[in-house]
Amino acid sequence: MMKPLRKVIIPVAGFGTRLLPISKSIPKEMVPVVDRPVIQHVVEEALAAGLNEVVLVTRSGKSAIEDHFDIHFELEASLEAKGKESLLAALRAIAPPQLKLTVIRQPRALGLGHAVHCAAHLLNEDEPFAVILPDVLVKPKVGEIEQVVDLHAMVRNWEATERAQIMVEAVPREEVERYGIVDCGGDEPHAGESMPMIGVVEKPKPEAAPSRLSVIGRYILPYRTMALLEDMPPGAGGEIQLTDAIEQLIQEERGVDAFRMRGRSFDCGHIGGWLQANYVLAREAGYEEYLRA
Repeated sequence: MMKPLRKVIIPVAGFGTRLLPISKSIPKEMVPVVDRPVIQHVVEEALAAGLNEVVLVTRSGKSAIEDHFDIHFELEASLEAKGKESLLAALRAIAPPQLKLTVIRQPRALGLGHAVHCAAHLLNEDEPFAVILPDVLVKPKVGEIEQVVDLHAMVRNWEATERAQIMVEAVPREEVERYGIVDCGGDEPHAGESMPMIGVVEKPKPEAAPSRLSVIGRYILPYRTMALLEDMPPGAGGEIQLTDAIEQLIQEERGVDAFRMRGRSFDCGHIGGWLQANYVLAREAGYEEYLRA
């Protein structure tokens, strides 16, 4: 019997060097996008996909992330006494009752694969899990009749096939050398659909790229991944790479699918992408008048 997919691992131990000097004293995951920090956007995405058991893999100096999801009794009591119901509701929505949050430490910075494996002991045998990289926000497109949460669609695909799912999006051909590009054998899935992968090429030259589909930091993986990571030798940069485990999964019987997103992504891990996310999402939230020069 297939075990339910409920857990999502979110690595938050990075230094955030692309956001310096902002991230010198503020965890990059706590940098605000419009009215809430990046990490809250990501946890809300997980909850919308039915993933309510959130595991944050962190390090020293990042307690602000954990504190953000804790109850602030005195503040809530003050807001309630003053009748500030909308602010109180917004505060309580940060950590709704269904959210189960666990925080663990990554003792050394040994790569994304190592960070993910730090949570292995929290999984039951044969339990699948998701991974979200919080640098990237994924939002539904505005104006669509059906506001599809792409991560939820990936969960449904996993439940139907039990094949690992990797979210991808199309990028301009001239930009492929900035990303990990998936190889689907010369074909590409339509938006909202999955297709078997035969490999991943890291930062290929445009003329050598197998597709325009870049990996954007959303994964659904079988428990088998943890066993692969446990025995994984260091790869690129001398670190344990999640991509290396995915390459091994591709060669195994179940295989791996590339899921092409329908929505939009914002790379908040660098200044330009973070500014873009704030500008676009602030306009959509009704703050356009404050964006005028």
